[in-house]
Amino acid sequence: MISLRFNKLFRNCCSLYKKKLIRHSSTEKQTKMKVNNIEINYLKVGNGPQTLLLLPGTLGSIFTDFKPQIDTLNREKYTIVAWDPPGYGFSRPPDRNFPPEYFYNDADYAISLMKSLQINKYSLLGWSDGGITALIMASKAVDRVEKLIVWGSNAYVTEKDVELYEKIRDIENWSPRMRQQFIELYGKKYFSDTWNAWVDYFQVLLKENGGDICREALSKINAPTLILHGAQDPLVPMEHPVYLYKKIKYGSLKIYPEGKHNIHLRYAELFNSEVDDFLAKD
Repeated sequence: MISLRFNKLFRNCCSLYKKKLIRHSSTEKQTKMKVNNIEINYLKVGNGPQTLLLLPGTLGSIFTDFKPQIDTLNREKYTIVAWDPPGYGFSRPPDRNFPPEYFYNDADYAISLMKSLQINKYSLLGWSDGGITALIMASKAVDRVEKLIVWGSNAYVTEKDVELYEKIRDIENWSPRMRQQFIELYGKKYFSDTWNAWVDYFQVLLKENGGDICREALSKINAPTLILHGAQDPLVPMEHPVYLYKKIKYGSLKIYPEGKHNIHLRYAELFNSEVDDFLAKD
C-alpha cells in the first residue's frame, strides 16, 4: 500500500513538471562555486530585497524539487537561491554518503554557500530532508536566518517511520515514471545505491541514537517559522509537524487536509501564496 501511495505522489510531481510553469527554466543558468572542499551547484535568480534559499529533499535537485517556486515566485520581491546539496544533482563529485552528522554537514555547507555569495540575511524554504537541514541552519545561523518555512520534515524518526522507508527500499517496486526521473539524473546504480544508503542511515539512527535527528536544535531557533504539512503524507505522519510546532518558539502550523508529501508541487499556486503571505508579515 505504501509503495502505491508513494508512486502516485511522484506521478503527480512529474505531471506538474510537464504541464505548466515553464517560462523561465529554459533560460536559467546554473553554476558552481567551491564551498569548503566541494564544487556546489546552485542557481541564483531575481533581484528582490528578500533572499530565499531553497533546500531540496532526498536525491532532489534544483529543478526536480522547486520548479514551480523558481518559475513563479516574484523576482522583484525575492532573490531566489537554490542548491544541489553535496552528492545530489550536479554537486558531484563526491558521491553522497550518510555519516551520523550528515544533516549538520549539509547545514554547514549551505551556510558557507550563502557567505560565499555575500548574502548576510535570508529566509529558508526546506522540503523533507531539506527541511531538516533548514531547521539546523536556523539553529546555527541565528543572526542570518530571517524566516523559516518547512514541510514534510521531522526532527526524529520512530520505528514506524523506518518501517515505511523499508517498504520503498527496492526501486524496482517504484513505478517506471517515478524511477525514471532519478535514473536520468543519476544513472540506475548511483540512484539505487544512494537510496539504499539513505534507508540504512535511518535504521542505524533508530538503533544507535533513539531516532533523534535534530531535536536539540529546535529550541535554538528564533526565526518565525511556518510549518506546512499534508495530512495524507505517506512518509511523515502528523505527529512530526505537531512536534515541530510545539518545540519551535515562534512556530505556526498550517495543514493541507488532502495534501501528501509534495504539497508545494501539487498545490503550487496556494503554496506560493502561503509563502508570500508569511514572508510579508512583520
